[in-house]
Amino acid sequence: QVQLVESGGGLVQAGGSLRLSCAASGRTFSTYNMGWFRQAPGKERVFVAGITWSGSSTYYSDSVKGRFTISRDNTKNTVYLQMNSLKPEDTAVYYCAARGGGGGYYRTSRQYDYWGQGTQVTVSS
Repeated sequence: QVQLVESGGGLVQAGGSLRLSCAASGRTFSTYNMGWFRQAPGKERVFVAGITWSGSSTYYSDSVKGRFTISRDNTKNTVYLQMNSLKPEDTAVYYCAARGGGGGYYRTSRQYDYWGQGTQVTVSS
């Protein structure tokens, strides 16, 4: 069982930056593949970024590639999402998610086992 708690959301102007954090409970965090998703009002939850359990591989949606960076610190049981050059269309609730096991890339919400409660990111124009 893994419990996830996101933080770092807020209001920022277009072009600005935010760093989201996701703190995980449990001693097996280093064995989980992690992902960030987002959900805008009236829209489906969509994949943003993922990172393998070791941190050796990262992957992104086309909409954020080159602007967002996912990373993890397994000594702190934390995964991060650095968001730069933010745009109004990045406004959404951001969720982190954990998937136990597997060595692939996971881009759909049903592939993840545990979810945080979400943190709001609002980008003003």
